[in-house]
Amino acid sequence: MLTNKQMEETQTRISYLPTDSLTYDPSDSKYWDKNELDKEIERTFEICHGCRMCFKYCDSFPTLFNFIDKQYDGDVKKIKPKETQQVMDACFQCKLCEVQCPYTIRDGHEFKLDFPKLVHRHKAIHSKNKPKSLRDNVLANPDKAAMMARASFGLANTMNRVGAHRWFMEKLLGIHRNKLLPDFSFTTFEKWAIKKGLMRKINKAETVLFQTCYVQNNEPQIGKDTIEVLEKNKVDCACVKGLKCCGMPAWEQGDLETLRANARHNLDLLMPFVEQGSKVLAINPTCAMMMRREYPELLEGDDSERAKKLSDAINDPSEFLWNIRDEERFNTDISHLPTETISYHAPCHLRAQGIGFKGRDLIKKLTGSKIKTVMECCGHDGTYAMKTESFDASIRIGQKSFKAMKAEKTEVWVTDCPLAALQFKQHAGVKPKHPMSVLAEAYRSVETDNK
Repeated sequence: MLTNKQMEETQTRISYLPTDSLTYDPSDSKYWDKNELDKEIERTFEICHGCRMCFKYCDSFPTLFNFIDKQYDGDVKKIKPKETQQVMDACFQCKLCEVQCPYTIRDGHEFKLDFPKLVHRHKAIHSKNKPKSLRDNVLANPDKAAMMARASFGLANTMNRVGAHRWFMEKLLGIHRNKLLPDFSFTTFEKWAIKKGLMRKINKAETVLFQTCYVQNNEPQIGKDTIEVLEKNKVDCACVKGLKCCGMPAWEQGDLETLRANARHNLDLLMPFVEQGSKVLAINPTCAMMMRREYPELLEGDDSERAKKLSDAINDPSEFLWNIRDEERFNTDISHLPTETISYHAPCHLRAQGIGFKGRDLIKKLTGSKIKTVMECCGHDGTYAMKTESFDASIRIGQKSFKAMKAEKTEVWVTDCPLAALQFKQHAGVKPKHPMSVLAEAYRSVETDNK
């Protein structure tokens, strides 16, 4: 017979099994019910408390465990709403906890855990009826910010390096004064693609490039290099006028409306090609992950069905090239790099897609270089590293990756993520190249040698 204490513990014990409150579908009315959300948060916290595999990733889990251990003697039920908010705010959606978690939907586990999606649900509920701050508006719309920057004729780039202006930005927008910001390009990738005749009026093409807002507005050269590598391998690639940001910066703020608007716009432009069998090549792993994994779950009705078709068509450019490596058109006439060893950083959002590191594998296959792979998070993760309240944390979280890349003592650093490259440039002193840029340079070297 159970003692009174044992009976009490049995009654208060939190079940690990999903409650009827489990949903990550914004079309479900329960998704927006705070009381239903709280049930899932309590269950998730209890599972995480009992496991603790994720203590080494973002600050969400150390923050949670600190509350449980030091303040509440293991009782998850005692965690206060403001403390839950701290746990949620510390997540920057790197997805590594979901990648490593043994209890996920992806792995078919009965617990059906997905901490990053739970965080998104929490942010969506808490931001739904609140006015967006000026910072959230700016960070959620990188295309608009870039348009305004170009209108300044280079002044924005100059001012982003002036201490007084950065102090003002910090006070007004909450963007840390010391954060290295990317330059805005004087011309967009799209304008270059138009001049090159890559814009298609017909909907049939082997591939379509989703250049991403970063390549479009900040580093068009990565897009140019990608097109060059595709052409060297006789891959038919079209470009589409008017693509928008994938919506991840908005979704980071819990702004579902802006995300859905951007997603519908991109679907309208890309689906005519997808319906004809085109693959969509997304240069940035974050954008590929967004369209591959998030669009189908976050859109409604016909848009969700369209998104599922788009998801099946999404490829990383390196992923696509790797898939044709046994075809006759695959171009192996490439120069060896001026270094035997390369340091490669594996982006978190590439890991989240479970497709491997094909950019790394291509470089190794084509150049014969030895690749030293660093798997640690760089800490940038979207807009997290830009914000005043999380700038220092982003550096601390990224330290392992900075030290690991430095320790290899290689001349060439590579990463598929342009924002990770920016983070390494500022905090490790070297800016990694995109795999497509490394391969483009190697193809060009052959042409130079043959002249």
